Amino acid sequence: MEVLLAKKLGFCFGVRRAIKIAEKNKNGFTLGPLIHNYQEIDRLKNDFNVRLKETYDDVQDGSTLIIRTHGIPKQTLEHLRKKPVQVVDATCPFVTKPQQIVEEMSKEGYEIVIFGDVEHPEIKGVMSYAESGAIVIADVQELHTHKFRRKVALISQTTKQVEKFSEIASYLVQRCSEVRVFNTICNATFDNQRACKDLSQKADIMIVVGGKTSANTKQLLSIALESCKDSYLIENVDEIDDGWFVGKKLCGITAGASTPDWIVERVTEHIKRL
Repeated sequence: MEVLLAKKLGFCFGVRRAIKIAEKNKNGFTLGPLIHNYQEIDRLKNDFNVRLKETYDDVQDGSTLIIRTHGIPKQTLEHLRKKPVQVVDATCPFVTKPQQIVEEMSKEGYEIVIFGDVEHPEIKGVMSYAESGAIVIADVQELHTHKFRRKVALISQTTKQVEKFSEIASYLVQRCSEVRVFNTICNATFDNQRACKDLSQKADIMIVVGGKTSANTKQLLSIALESCKDSYLIENVDEIDDGWFVGKKLCGITAGASTPDWIVERVTEHIKRL
């Protein structure tokens, strides 16, 4: 069986940046998981004593608090900056961008529409910058019963699919007097998705490596399944079922933006030994 890696996969710029920030701030705390990969979070804890806190109430005065890559709500960040803790912001710049757009557009009177997952920490943070609230939708169907204002601004969660975002933009343009469309999908997300699609069209089996709670990793699995029905999402090598590969000629491997190289390497080595 041949084993091929996607041409683009794994750590994105924002995640690499956040990891480096965490490594430079030994003995610090992250507010929520720094990234959506618990193996890497465990490595940071074991090697650099960077620990996880779910709420800022648990952080002692004088501590170093690292803001996760997904960002946090504006009000929480402002509150933290007033506390006697050192705040180190590891929010991905590609996440900061939609925060700034939402704040600016809402001040100018635009109704904010966000293509994303309302429960995702990135979206919770972005929504907090909308002065009059925002509409968060998972697909274009959710817009069918909504009555829009005259001016609408559309943004996307950084890990969403471009095709679905374009569909939503087209729907709004046909129904609103003025639509401002901001493509806030991360370039790394687009590159990883395109590489996954290309490889899954040739593979007999696809292995997607990444956190089960990672939005961009789940998007990769969805894309792989469109062309390769035998596609699986795993977090580590222990979840591999050797029986998946019986009779397969080409195995494709891709990984989410929060998946470190060392996990991908372990998975690849295991599959090659089969």
